[in-house]
Formats: sequence, structure tokens, C-alpha cells
Amino acid sequence: MTFQRKLLVGFSLMVLPVLLVGAEAIRSNVLERRALDALGTNLTRTRTYAEVETAMFNQDEVIWRYLSGLEPEARHEYNLSGEVVAYWFDRWRAELRPDEVDLATNVERVQHGIDAVADTVFQLVDAGHRDTAYALARRELKGRLLPILTDLNHEIYRRARQYSVQRAFARVQEIVDAERRALVGIMVLAVLAGLTGSWLISRSLARPIRDLQRAMAIVGAGDLDHPIHPSGTDEVSDLGHAFAQMTASLRQSRADTERLDAQLAHQVKLASIGEMSAAVAHGLRNPLASLRAAAQLALRHPDSPAAREQLHAIIDEVDRLDRRISHLLSFSRPAPFHPSMERLPQLVDSILPAFAALARERGVTLDVALDPALPDIRVDPMQLEQAIVEVVSNALDAMPSGGTLTLRAVTDGDAGGAGEVVVSIADTGAGIPPHVLASVGEPFFTTRPEGTGLGLATARRYVEQNGGRLDLTSEPGRGTTVRFHLPLAAATITASGRFA
Repeated sequence: MTFQRKLLVGFSLMVLPVLLVGAEAIRSNVLERRALDALGTNLTRTRTYAEVETAMFNQDEVIWRYLSGLEPEARHEYNLSGEVVAYWFDRWRAELRPDEVDLATNVERVQHGIDAVADTVFQLVDAGHRDTAYALARRELKGRLLPILTDLNHEIYRRARQYSVQRAFARVQEIVDAERRALVGIMVLAVLAGLTGSWLISRSLARPIRDLQRAMAIVGAGDLDHPIHPSGTDEVSDLGHAFAQMTASLRQSRADTERLDAQLAHQVKLASIGEMSAAVAHGLRNPLASLRAAAQLALRHPDSPAAREQLHAIIDEVDRLDRRISHLLSFSRPAPFHPSMERLPQLVDSILPAFAALARERGVTLDVALDPALPDIRVDPMQLEQAIVEVVSNALDAMPSGGTLTLRAVTDGDAGGAGEVVVSIADTGAGIPPHVLASVGEPFFTTRPEGTGLGLATARRYVEQNGGRLDLTSEPGRGTTVRFHLPLAAATITASGRFA
């Protein structure tokens, strides 16, 4: 075999791995695109059902508005809402897989039930039996049909997460693993090809081939940053330059793969956060319209001045819940920040009454001690309020059999030379095991089956956006303590470094 032919054989063996890398990259790209297309289709189906859900709850709101007697045209609006429900329901059912048809059947059964209750309520109201119609709507809608619909919503969104995000992520992970194995095989093949080519032309290419062989062995072992500097102008030098370009391509391909993997993981996490936030928000928003309508109706016929004040308080609480839901929905996108000078004791006093009944029910003692002379802090009140609500809710859930919830706030003037207010919330629950503590606070990590895994993550995000930090300590068997470290407003620190 001539020298030229040996060079051609050796060069062919070197080019083969490059071709295999390219083919593997194309195959992986096609498979990843299919997985992403499947994910997009499943997410579209979930958004379609969200329209069905919204339209059905709008029908419930229309029934209550008709019962109030303030909107006689609500009956016609109910018929229009029924057309909207039918439109979105048909689209959703057409997009379902065969194993999901039972969900459509159950939702359709609930819709028929709502229509039947609506017809009966309208007939009773038209006949002058408004009280009977109200009792029927309360028993059938709020007591039976809406809870069934809520359970169906949870099951539908659970399946959506299982069949869309989780399956797509698992499929992409399989593709990445297969691609990694293929690249390892290609690199092994490159080493074998290099050794074979070197053996064929070793007698005529002594030192250049040995240098190139050494470089190939290093690169084949995984060190793609190993420098390759071919010398000369002959065919061996050309081969060295080709190998250097191949190594650079492999290095770039590995960097691109790592970047794409990171982007995909980030997108999957954001999609999960968005779906979970939407599910939790719908679970809270549903009763708001009927609660406000009932309160406004009672305001027109109050039995006593005390009843009017209580109804105003109900409306205020409805508005507060709606603002909190808006913050929850903004978890997956940048949250608006509106800081102002706030007094922490007043902020806490406006929150705790909402937990008093639940604490009494669970036998939990609230031990709150806040110094009224605490200096002002510059925070977004809604964000800090939501952070405290999330932590207090977690603390109450940790004490189902009773205990003590302690809330303290102190001023720390030695925290790195800058003043801060430290708010601590402690419970006497079972505590958190050390192997679980490191994961607490990550989005969607929860130890409770009914938990969303967003409570502490939301609290941490809001505290950090207000310039503070959140830390957590726990001792199994004794309880958990969460601390907010919030910086003091500049106006509360005097020139001497003391707190005004």
C-alpha cells in the first residue's frame, strides 16, 4: 500500500467519528423537537380546560347574581355562558386521549347538574319562592356540585402534570442519556481509528504520528481542552489540523448540549410553577364572587348596625384574598415591588385575626410579643404580609394536635454594621429531619400530600426582594423556627449609629 493510500485510509478513519457525531446530533435534535412538540400539545389541552373551568364557575356566579334580584338580565347571561361552556368543552374533549375520556364524562355530568339546578332556581324565583331557590342553590351548588368540580379539577391538572411536563422531561432525559452513550462510543471509535491509522503508517510517520496519537488518546479520554499544534505542511500536518477542528467541534457541541439542558430544565420548572400557581389560584378564587354577592345583598337589608360592620369586614377580606391570589399568580413572573414605610406591629396585627379560629380549632396557642416601639421598615406591605401568612400557615399545619406558635420581632444593630429587624416565627411541631432540611424552600418540594411546595419558596422570594434574607432552623421532635432578617429604613438610624 502506498504512502498516499495509507494517509487516505488514516484520514478516512479520522473523519468517520465526525460523521457519527453529526448524525447523532441530528437524531437527538429531531427526538428533542418531538418531545417539545408533545409537551406543547399537552399544555394547549390544559389551557383549553382552564377556559372550560372558568366558564363553568362563571355560570355559578350568574345564578347567585340572579338570586340577588339585582340583575334580572342574569338569566339571559346564563344562557350565553352555557354556549361558551359548550364551545370550550367540545374543543377540550376533542383534544383528549382515549384514556382521559372518563374525565370529560364526569365534567359533563357536573355541567348537566348545574344546568338542572339553574333551571329549577329560575323557575322558583319566577314563581316568587326566592328563599326556597336560595336554599336549593346553596345545597346543590355549593354543597355538592362545586366540590365535585373542584376534585375533578385537581385530578385533571394532576394528570396534565404527569402526562405533559413529567413525561416530556423523562423523554428528554432518555434522549440526553442515549446521546451521551453514543458520544462515548464515538470517542472510543475515534481512539481505535487513530491507533489503527498510526499502526498502518508508523514506519514512515514516526514522530508526527506519535505526537498526534498521544493527542488523540488524551482527547479520547475526555480532555477536549488539550492543545493540538500540528507542524509542517505535509499530509500529516493536514491530518493534525483536521483533528484539531474536530476537537473544537466536539468541545462546542458539549458546551451547546450543557446550555440547552440547563435551558430546558429551567423552562420545565417555570411551566410547573405556572400550572401549580394557576391551580391554587383557581381553588381560592372560586368562592370570592358568591361571597361578595351575598355580602352586598345583606347590606341592603341589615338586621343591626353590627351586622353591617361585619359585612364590610367580609368585603374587605374578599379584597385581601384577591390581592394575595394576584401575588400567587405572579410567582412565575417578576413580582411588582411597591415599597413604603411600614410599622411591623400594625402589619402583624392585621394578619393574625385571620388565623385565630384555625388556631383555636387545632388547640394552638398564639404567643405574640412585638415591641410597639420597633423602628419602621421600608418594605412592600403586601409581599411581607404574604410571606408571614405562608410561614404561619406552615407552622399551624405542623401542629395538628396542638402546640404553641411564637412570633417575636427584635432589632439587631450588629448585623454586619447595619441595623435590621429580625422576625422569628416558631412552632412546637414535629420538626424537619436533617436530610430533608436542605431541600425545604425549593419550589414544589413538600412533605405533605396536600401541599403545593410554594409557601416557603414564595416567602423567601418576597423577603429577598425586600432586601432581606430568610433562614430556617429545625430540631426533630421540638419544632421549627423561621427568621426574616429585614433591613431598617435609613431614616431610623441616627448619625451616631443608634436607632432613632
